[in-house]
Amino acid sequence: MQQQFSIIHLIAQASFFVQFLMAMLFLMFVITLFYTGKKWTQFKRLSFKNKRFEQSFWSGSDLQALFEHYNKKESESTEAIFVDGFREFLQFKNSQLEDPDAIVHNCRRAMESALNREVHYQEKGLALLATFGSSAPYIGLLGTVYGIMNSFIAISGAQQTSIASVAPGIAEALIATAIGLLAAIPSVLAYNFFIARSESLSVDYESFIEDFSNLLQRQILLAREKIKRQPKS
Repeated sequence: MQQQFSIIHLIAQASFFVQFLMAMLFLMFVITLFYTGKKWTQFKRLSFKNKRFEQSFWSGSDLQALFEHYNKKESESTEAIFVDGFREFLQFKNSQLEDPDAIVHNCRRAMESALNREVHYQEKGLALLATFGSSAPYIGLLGTVYGIMNSFIAISGAQQTSIASVAPGIAEALIATAIGLLAAIPSVLAYNFFIARSESLSVDYESFIEDFSNLLQRQILLAREKIKRQPKS
């Protein structure tokens, strides 16, 4: 009796359609684990780079040297935002700096564009986790309904029925729901966790854009005052 009601035996005895749904749900579970590990590694790397860059930036390092350092390699997180913003700032280096607000506005737009790219990169693949989390229970429920229908059809054709004859079919059908929940729960948890991490990093990016914009504006005003004080030949 124990062998008859083992999970492996019930899955092996399930109909082809239910087995197909179970295989699909198991594949979704494996993909969820893969993406969870991948996104965990990605967010750990981004958080580390973000903290390391902010330490370098606010330590009083020369902005030109900092730009040249990060411009030579593939930048991520706040690094990429800084590189795009400072690259736009350098376009006005030899101008008369007559309109600081316009210069800072252009730099801000460049940094906001970089921010959008970073957020898109951070959240890439999360939509798949959301899809798995919302659809897996229904796929499992479909397998359960189909299995129960087959069980009742088999019962209606039998002359004698008992719990022993009904239980295997019901248990077989419920396994599909269990596998659906097994695929859905990690997907939902991973999606919510990584969305929260992405939003947290986005807040850091926006704060950096504000601080860096203020810093650029101060530098532009100082440079303009310095130009005005220079003796005219």
